Amino acid sequence: MMSIRGLILMLLCLSLPAFAAGKVSVLALFADKAMLEIDGTRRMLASGQSSPEGVRLISADPREAVIEIDGRRQRLKPGGAVQSSYAERPVREVRISRNTQGAYTAHGSINGRAVSFLVDTGASSVAMSATTARRLAIPYRLTGRPVQIHTASGQARGYRVDLDKVQVGELALRNVEGVVIEGNAPAQVLLGMSFLRQLDLSNEGNIMVLRSRH
Repeated sequence: MMSIRGLILMLLCLSLPAFAAGKVSVLALFADKAMLEIDGTRRMLASGQSSPEGVRLISADPREAVIEIDGRRQRLKPGGAVQSSYAERPVREVRISRNTQGAYTAHGSINGRAVSFLVDTGASSVAMSATTARRLAIPYRLTGRPVQIHTASGQARGYRVDLDKVQVGELALRNVEGVVIEGNAPAQVLLGMSFLRQLDLSNEGNIMVLRSRH
């Protein structure tokens, strides 16, 4: 038979809403643990654990904690706090592993069509070949502005275009500057600074992290 204590705990869990916390603050951070204050109550959570109020600790280290509230993830530093009724969009991130050639590549899309990206912080814009542009149905000769492009093999003719939407994982940006280069190169679309400068970039070993700012 179920113990009285177990029955009480079960009834409490059933009566709790999916998210009941109003304010969540970070009091202290440790490796894989965090001391949170949830509506005035202190909770020590380990990574993967959820509080009775419905706050889940995804991960933690001495610098920041990642918590999940009502299906939304938030990054909080020591002393940071968040209200359950906040209107800001959750921070989104994409983690890209370095391949065997030492490059960072990722799958994504341009204007809703799938492409393979090569992250290139040395490229000023999102750059692609004319072959790729035609596959993506980008009318670069009609709408683009002619420019001269400096490439590793010398000068090349190109067209500066406005890309309606560039997306990598959950990170999607609108009206991103792009460049179409005549010919078949580059083989992959270069994910340049017209996209990257709008994000926060960091490296964790062989992982590049792209993170939205809001």
